[in-house]
Amino acid sequence: MARRLRFNGTGSGEGSCPAVHEDLDSGEVIVHGPRLTDPVALAQLQHIDEDEIPIVMPRNTLIDFGPRDRDTEPRIFTPDQFARLFENFQHSAWHLEMRQRYAVDEVTETYAQFARGEQPVWDLETPWSRMIRAKTQDGAYVGRVRIVDAPPTPGQLYLLAHAEKNAALGEEVGNMWRADAERANLPNEDFWIFDSHIVALCLFDQDDNLTGAELITEPARVNQYNRLRDVARHYAIPYEQFNALVHAQE
Repeated sequence: MARRLRFNGTGSGEGSCPAVHEDLDSGEVIVHGPRLTDPVALAQLQHIDEDEIPIVMPRNTLIDFGPRDRDTEPRIFTPDQFARLFENFQHSAWHLEMRQRYAVDEVTETYAQFARGEQPVWDLETPWSRMIRAKTQDGAYVGRVRIVDAPPTPGQLYLLAHAEKNAALGEEVGNMWRADAERANLPNEDFWIFDSHIVALCLFDQDDNLTGAELITEPARVNQYNRLRDVARHYAIPYEQFNALVHAQE
């Protein structure tokens, strides 16, 4: 289907480029202007694909002729789209784990080993493991804080054991009792923060299967989640110490 485009305007003063158009159906914005060709500048661009063309656009043109309103509908990523966020982050990825169980864990062989009372044998060469290890070895920070009920659920006890694998991949893992998380006003939300400017709010069905993630990039909302990350990290107990506390109560 052909796009229905509306010409919003140009800042050139001559009615030519650079200019801004808007798709009346999708709300997408289309800009055109001089192509960026300086190899030094091109080398600094991030997340640019081979089929994308960088252009130079005056700031005032975007301010004057870009859309004024944000999308009111949440942006939902599929699980596959969500997974690609882990491939693309550069500096940091952090997770607040609030749930009592994750269905994906319970179909693994390591969960079966744990349920039988055996020491799980962690595979450090899965695609996920190699990707996270490569990130942390390259200097990226990966961490998580896991909220635990009193008494812990079977799924939470499994993740407490799984922290051994997380740490082996270079992750920072901490835990908090749910009562402490509530006193610290942490929300009952499960989310990832990537590079401190992208939040993925995880979505689950009634059977605790991940169905996707809501993508949040609005700076004010992202800053709120960054603050929650700082609070959780401040109060979290390193998983080794927390594991000792749990087993001391058995």
